Amino acid sequence: MSADSDSLRLVVVRHAPAEDRATFARGGRNDAERPLTARGREKMIANARGLHAVVPSLDVLATSPYARANETAEIIAREYDSMHVERVSVLAPGGRRDDFLEWLRTNGRSVATIAIIGHEPDLGELTAWLVTGEPTPFCSFKKGGAALIAVPTPATPGRGVLHWVLSPAVLRSLAR
Repeated sequence: MSADSDSLRLVVVRHAPAEDRATFARGGRNDAERPLTARGREKMIANARGLHAVVPSLDVLATSPYARANETAEIIAREYDSMHVERVSVLAPGGRRDDFLEWLRTNGRSVATIAIIGHEPDLGELTAWLVTGEPTPFCSFKKGGAALIAVPTPATPGRGVLHWVLSPAVLRSLAR
């Protein structure tokens, strides 16, 4: 799908598998610092190759500032010729959809494709809101999974068109 002058492509990606939340918390560390597992990094490298196969170029790559999302974004960035990663606070867990919409309107004015990396359940709610106007999720994102939404410009809730949702396994199969 190519973006026309009336829409942009929004690629929504959930972070790759991270260390166990409870185990990490027992160490007294903040959940925002919880990193990907070694296996999660390996899987995400293949997922990023598959993502690149279906989305050949990105103009903006934005991520939650949480370590696991940032590490996922860095893996994707390497697949796309080491592009710049922008850390966006509204993509952190609990970020407000209205704040994200304002960020998207500002950053999506002159670009064709934006990828965001974040967390569940926020991504499922955001996807539903952009497509239906209601934040009740109709799909969920597996760790390392992705979706593509055509978002009108200016971005308006309920007017997006969901093109696909791909599981991590499908992304890895596309990498072959």
